[in-house]
Amino acid sequence: MSLSYESSGVRYDQLDTFKRACQVAARGTVDQLAQHAYREPVATRGESAYLIEADDHYLAHVEEGLGTKNLVADAMQALTGRCYYRAVAIDTVATIVNDLVTCGALPISIAMHAAVGDSDWFADEERARELVEGWAEGCRLSSAVWGGGETPTLKGMIDPEVIVLAGSAVGRVAPKGNRITGDVNDGDAIIFLASSGVQTNGLTLCRKIADNLPDGYLTRLSDDTLYGEALLAPSVIYVAFVKACLDRSIKLNYVAHVTGHGWRKLMRLDEPFVYEIDRVRPITPLFEFLMKAGPIKMREAFATFNMGVGFAAIVAPEAADQTVEAAVGAGYDAWVAGRVRRDGDRKAVVVPELDLIFEGDTLNLR
Repeated sequence: MSLSYESSGVRYDQLDTFKRACQVAARGTVDQLAQHAYREPVATRGESAYLIEADDHYLAHVEEGLGTKNLVADAMQALTGRCYYRAVAIDTVATIVNDLVTCGALPISIAMHAAVGDSDWFADEERARELVEGWAEGCRLSSAVWGGGETPTLKGMIDPEVIVLAGSAVGRVAPKGNRITGDVNDGDAIIFLASSGVQTNGLTLCRKIADNLPDGYLTRLSDDTLYGEALLAPSVIYVAFVKACLDRSIKLNYVAHVTGHGWRKLMRLDEPFVYEIDRVRPITPLFEFLMKAGPIKMREAFATFNMGVGFAAIVAPEAADQTVEAAVGAGYDAWVAGRVRRDGDRKAVVVPELDLIFEGDTLNLR
């Protein structure tokens, strides 16, 4: 029997229903902005970052959590004696700032939220040091200051052997013309930026697979990498890509942080378009292993994991090559992957080479 994210205990339909309910209630608080001389711009609700508007700039805010990836780090430390919390810290920063830049905001300040069930968690000096050093490195990679945080001890709520990592960031869009608004047009190019692996989504399913393997996280992939170490490759931070495009005056019509919901995230924009991907790279050894070991069907894999794509940008076709050049110049692996087309009111992600179609009703974030 094939595995799915739902069978591992994560149900997007329930999560997304709650998120939509939050958006409805949150809209009822918008009138509070006026007393601070800010207002809410049109179409910010349901996007990865929340914007508030002033006359000459926007402020952006994001709150995000790591998920369960640190449980893999804990398991691998027990098996190998190595500490992986530097990578875990970078992962947490990445999941925050990669959402923040989707609106064109560059991070200013990042805060850590590190909740434990027992303060003894911090007694492991190497682990605590790596967490601190990795967070600071993630901030530097984001060109942002580490602005503070919170370290609550929640006895009875959190397993005393575990830490729950999350955080928030504030950024700024200035001048206002740098805002990424979703100004997508028929024929626009889709640019993909490579991921480092699973990054920060789908780890609950990855852990379930490990539980069913004779050698667990010590299983070797086809490239001789340990399964656990492949999962713990630190996430790519895409801030420098967005900054490079802004510096070169490349208009990003829309961008998407490809995390939960896999490639379906390409159609997060409310307006209906078909996102057709006609250049698919070979599946990497890690994702190939996940699909085989699960087993996980092709459709489920692309609906859950990033499958080698961590970030996507949509630009005018004449700006496609320049966008790739900006990405490569900033240190990223990027390529022109497809195009956007108008097909009436249809919204979908289509991958002809893999015979995959995700219609709009498979992504319900608004």
